[in-house]
Amino acid sequence: MAEKFREAAAKAFKAASAKAKVSRSSGGGPSIPAGSSKALGALIGAGAVGYAGMHSFYSVNGGERAIVFNRLSGVKSTIYGEGLNFNIPWFEWPIVYDVRTRPCNLQTLTGSKDLQMVTIGVRVLHKPDSNQLVQIYRQLGKDYEARVLPSLMNECAKAVVARFNANELLTKRELVSAEIAKDLRLRASKFNLLLEDIAITHVSFSPEYSRAVESKQVAQQDAERAKYVVIGAKNEKQTIMTKAKGEAESAELIGNSVKNNPGFMSLRRIEAAQDIATTVAGSGNKVYLNADSLLLNLLGNADDKFAKSVVAEKSSSRWGR
Repeated sequence: MAEKFREAAAKAFKAASAKAKVSRSSGGGPSIPAGSSKALGALIGAGAVGYAGMHSFYSVNGGERAIVFNRLSGVKSTIYGEGLNFNIPWFEWPIVYDVRTRPCNLQTLTGSKDLQMVTIGVRVLHKPDSNQLVQIYRQLGKDYEARVLPSLMNECAKAVVARFNANELLTKRELVSAEIAKDLRLRASKFNLLLEDIAITHVSFSPEYSRAVESKQVAQQDAERAKYVVIGAKNEKQTIMTKAKGEAESAELIGNSVKNNPGFMSLRRIEAAQDIATTVAGSGNKVYLNADSLLLNLLGNADDKFAKSVVAEKSSSRWGR
């Protein structure tokens, strides 16, 4: 609506100026008739009204606020909201601020507590305090963001990073971000700036430190691998010892069984003969071997001889006592 009114006033002013020029050119002399002077005055008045109408209204868009500067009294204390607003032409003009949230990104190189160089990136979502726009304009002007935020972000980020070691910047990243946000909000409040969110977007270390960290990780992995190798060797040793102990106990039990019961060897001969017979029977080839070699001579007197030798050994040991 304000734009249409301004366009209509501009057209009326142009038409009045054109009529005034025509009347001046058609007079032909220095004297101006009374009717012409009245018409000229009316046209000048219409032009003034049109100019005043064009510059008496201004619009404030969504997400914006306006303050007004007066040539006589300076900046007014009133803050104007969205919509169509009135001001006095030539004596006043509006200063419009965007009060929507905007991002500001900064990367800075700083040193950690253990003197490692760190590149850290910080992103801040900020907006001006809409109730303090007059004070912001008087102190900082329209470009408040470029004047205040980069230096504040740089200083707060360096101060917080200096409190932590390089490895803590990764393991305690949430705490580092909270400390930066706390310091930034405290500093920005002095300039009537509202910070809605502060986040760490990037952390990188020097190439030397990165290589040292990688070498440390490789060494730790090698140490862990060596530890597991040692554990495996100990387990293998224990297994061998257990197996040897079992075999020794088994041999001792077999020896005791042979001494105490001569028929034990006959039982073993029968079991071995069964295994050999099963293997030979399953073979497709014809085998002609001695029965004694195959432990199949179960009717022979080998077991009797062995039993007699065992009895004789027992009796001799008894007489020896």
